Amino acid sequence: MNDGKRTPWVVGVSGASGTPYAAAVLRGLLAAGESVDLVVSRSSRLTLLDETGISFRDAHWREDLALWLARGADGKPDAFDVAGALDDVRYWAAGDLAAGPSSGSYPAKGMLVVPASTAAVAGVALGLSKDLLQRVASVTLKERRPLVVAVRETPLNGQTLRHMVTLDEAGAVVLPASPAFYAGATHIQDLVDFVAGRVLDAAGVPHGLYRRWEGELGGAASPRSD
Repeated sequence: MNDGKRTPWVVGVSGASGTPYAAAVLRGLLAAGESVDLVVSRSSRLTLLDETGISFRDAHWREDLALWLARGADGKPDAFDVAGALDDVRYWAAGDLAAGPSSGSYPAKGMLVVPASTAAVAGVALGLSKDLLQRVASVTLKERRPLVVAVRETPLNGQTLRHMVTLDEAGAVVLPASPAFYAGATHIQDLVDFVAGRVLDAAGVPHGLYRRWEGELGGAASPRSD
């Protein structure tokens, strides 16, 4: 869907539990034909290793990302066609503060932080820019581009809640990773896809990840037509 001018969504993956959410969002963006710039924080690599067994490496990011996207939240193979889907993904190391997206002059549609740890929320709210993920989020806000922050933590203390209010007031969409059940989920991937779908909704990216509410009670119990 590129017309010669690449304008990607930046996806930032922080160290919170919830790497399947990030994988689902990435699959959704790529399925919609969107360009993606990917930033994987150092702490998120530990979470990714723990939740998937994948050791994400800068030098082999393409192979590791392909493995990540090829499996569902239950560890089983996902139907997503990885072949060719990564051609328009650009990866930036978390410590590379000279990376393209660190500047407001770099063309980007916006940023999706998924999952967002409370540390990432605090860093962005306070404007710390201690790594590339936080820097790009700050740039996204100052350039008035869409920023969606999918917070994955519970319970939330007052300090984090204040940071979330700060992000909201700055123009970000604060989107807790809270799956709903009216879409008729029968598998864990359905719940993951619901959250990923809501992230894409907030970004204005079309998808078919979950069944939308249509005002009919009991709809969750009926089989999906797709």
